Amino acid sequence: MAENSLLRVMTWNLWWRFGHWERRRDPIARILDATAPDIVGLQEVWGGSTENQAHILAETLGMHHLWCPSPAPEQFQRRAGDRTVVVGNAILSRWPVTRKSVCELPAGAGDAGRTALFALIDAPFGAVPVFTTQFSSAVGGSELRCKQVGALTQFIAEETRDCANSIVTGDLNAEPDSDEIRLLGGHQTAPPVPGMIFLDVWSFADPGARSCTWDRRNPAVFATGEPDARIDYIFLGLRTNSSLGPRVLSARLRGDEPVNGVWPSDHAAVVAEFEWRATAG
Repeated sequence: MAENSLLRVMTWNLWWRFGHWERRRDPIARILDATAPDIVGLQEVWGGSTENQAHILAETLGMHHLWCPSPAPEQFQRRAGDRTVVVGNAILSRWPVTRKSVCELPAGAGDAGRTALFALIDAPFGAVPVFTTQFSSAVGGSELRCKQVGALTQFIAEETRDCANSIVTGDLNAEPDSDEIRLLGGHQTAPPVPGMIFLDVWSFADPGARSCTWDRRNPAVFATGEPDARIDYIFLGLRTNSSLGPRVLSARLRGDEPVNGVWPSDHAAVVAEFEWRATAG
């Protein structure tokens, strides 16, 4: 068996090119550098004709990266009034990526182009399967997000046939007691893929810690008129027939305060630490 090792994982929605995006570039990079994650799942990453945000961050941080542009970025482009820039998901990794793939998620009216990105990461202590995604943000879109859970979990099952565990990160645009999040947990309802469940790592956070990743203290969130919510997640994927696996050590927020007066994103990031044990499925 491979040796156990500390693994730090982060997920963050970077708010594409909304707001004062040029002023936000440095705070985003500074928070990532200070947090020093081994693996990062990113959503709402921008890409242009000559550069993309994931590549820039990876070069700055000395990390490997994957970038997956949305096949239908029009809803973002209309909101920003810019059709020259696309949006997508990305994964940054301290270690090389040996395999990758992309899954398109079910679409709804006016909300297409959502994807899930997979990377198999060659860590010194074993292979780490990592997924990142962003679900539909439609108000009243729980039914669509439940369909997206089904597609995501089937994608994970197909890509991790030889692995008992996986890490799933993303902005799921759903609160912890929603149908879509309960589907992932497998405790309150049957999971979409029998024998596969996903543990919300926030269960291991300090009970007194601020948990909202969508926080009205942030002026961008306050402007929407929406309430505080926890909608960004890191999950540990588990095969129920496997007895050994990674252990969650901690969970916390980052990027939940302004940096020199600038909020880096409209979302806070989630960071988790694991004692990782690579096990076969």
